[in-house]
Amino acid sequence: MKRCLPFLAVLSTVLMPLASNGQGKKTGGQPEGFQELKTGDAAPDFELVGIDEEMHTLKDYAQADYLMVAFISNHCPSSQAIEARLKKLVKEYKGQGLRVVAINPNDPAALRPDELGYSKYNDSFPEMKRHAREQDFNFPYLYDGETQKTALAYGCLATPHVFLFDKERKLRYQGRFDDSRFADAATVTRADAQEALDALLAGKEVEVPVTLPHGCSTKWISKRSQVTTDQEKWEKGEVHVELIDAKGLAELRKNDTGKVRMFNVWATWCGPCVQEFPELVATSRKFGLRDFEFISISMDDPKTLPDVKAFLEKHNAIVPAKLKASHKKEGRAGNAYVFNDASSDTLIQALDPEWPGPIPHTLVVAPGGEVIFRHNGIVDGDELRAKILEHMGRFYAPDPEQP
Repeated sequence: MKRCLPFLAVLSTVLMPLASNGQGKKTGGQPEGFQELKTGDAAPDFELVGIDEEMHTLKDYAQADYLMVAFISNHCPSSQAIEARLKKLVKEYKGQGLRVVAINPNDPAALRPDELGYSKYNDSFPEMKRHAREQDFNFPYLYDGETQKTALAYGCLATPHVFLFDKERKLRYQGRFDDSRFADAATVTRADAQEALDALLAGKEVEVPVTLPHGCSTKWISKRSQVTTDQEKWEKGEVHVELIDAKGLAELRKNDTGKVRMFNVWATWCGPCVQEFPELVATSRKFGLRDFEFISISMDDPKTLPDVKAFLEKHNAIVPAKLKASHKKEGRAGNAYVFNDASSDTLIQALDPEWPGPIPHTLVVAPGGEVIFRHNGIVDGDELRAKILEHMGRFYAPDPEQP
């Protein structure tokens, strides 16, 4: 029976011991307590909070003839790609004895900033609510990221990872939802989980009871140390600053690359510029694994270039590793510049003729130079990142040039 939670604060921040439930065998390379379920194994019990702020247990779904436990997440593009197909399955099999329960296994603190480049949200419980509401989930969505006991007991390798149980709650299928990592349903050639369900409904054995899940690896609590190491590396990074004139800036503004470019004009003596700068760095880090770059244009006196460099390094405005190859190809050393023309009019004409003049000024352009976003004054980081994500997309996309 579900028990209502009075408020989210009951989710303790103290990490509980991770213990084995005795199912299957431990898989090498996984955290202590990780078990690998086998076909015919009983469904491990769970007691998890849902986005409805009620506790859900395995017994709550005892009346269902078939139970699908789908481990999914907010941040993973492969997981987001199946959401529409999962909702469709729930709708189409309504009345045929199927219940679907989705579980987010991830510890949000075990995600690096650049692992969030395909999502508006992290994998925290409050953000699960917002993501599910925006995507109109028609199934329960439960949170396991605090202790990860359920993910360990089921042997969740990635999101998405699907487990299908029969009336006796014996495992009949596990693995991928289907064979496509793209959102377009036309790219699916084998709907593995649905085929397994159809076999059970027909009273047959599942032809392929195990497939390999594909997607983003489970973000175990033990991965927090990797996030810390990445942060320390980022904080020690060096920023290369160069002078640039209007002609050089115009070349960058044309953006004849495959990258989205975010330009920001600022100065160390500009209070609003300093205030908004962390949001720009956060945006650069979020999209650090995608085709995206943050180009800063300082209006400081060119003679104070060392001060500009010190400011940028203090705020960790370093170039993500992904960009270094493209910079080398373009003959560039970095993404930080000090404008050295005498007149700012040439800067305005080169970058954005619609810019009214004051700083800070932010402009985001697509490959080819089309404007995605422009803002004069302190930028709202959430709005900025939402506009960029809207253009770049939440999913992996197939190459249109490939057959």
